[in-house]
Amino acid sequence: MAGMVERLVIGTLLAATFLAAPAAGTTLTLHNLCPYPVWPLVTPNTGFPSICGNDIRLEGNGHGLVSFPFPPTFWSGQLVARTGCASPSPSRCETGSARPAGVVQLTVHSAEGAPRPDLAVYSVSLVGGFNVPVVVSPQAIGGDGPCPALGCAADLNAGCPPAQRVVGAGGRAVACYGLPGYFKQRCPLTRTTPVDREPVEQHCYAPGELKVVFCQPAMVDAAQPDVVVAEN
Repeated sequence: MAGMVERLVIGTLLAATFLAAPAAGTTLTLHNLCPYPVWPLVTPNTGFPSICGNDIRLEGNGHGLVSFPFPPTFWSGQLVARTGCASPSPSRCETGSARPAGVVQLTVHSAEGAPRPDLAVYSVSLVGGFNVPVVVSPQAIGGDGPCPALGCAADLNAGCPPAQRVVGAGGRAVACYGLPGYFKQRCPLTRTTPVDREPVEQHCYAPGELKVVFCQPAMVDAAQPDVVVAEN
């Protein structure tokens, strides 16, 4: 009888420990497929800690790849791709330090100490303009809920009206102020006005990894890898 009681107590303690254990955290991965380097600028919202330095140079053509863990608590911030930065410091850049530039918005409701996994909320905003194609796609999805790939895989600088272009030192368009209609038509899975939302549902639990890809050739949904949406 004593042995049975002991086993019940141990089983109860193990179950309680399992339920109290934090869920696996979410990682932020940045991958640059552009034919030029990108200097990511990750800025936490007020009151949240920094998760990486902002002097990282991601080499082009897929060579630039880094990952950072989100804090084990609630975190919210934004990410902008800077281009044409002066070496060795990225403090002076052709794009990304100011408008126009696309902004990746990220929020992770971490679940430390609770059985519920992390909830990730993410979007790509072109309210302030466009500079680099960027797509956010959850990877290693271990929870439930829709986890769509969001963002813009198209180069909107190429078709930007001349009066709304930002021309770089090489004489080519490097950013675009654009109009909401132009952005939304080419990239419907972005936000182009303060009240705009994507036409897909998002409620992503336990993504494992939020992957931000610069110059991804097409929109690919990790939850439905056979579904590819080309943007041009």
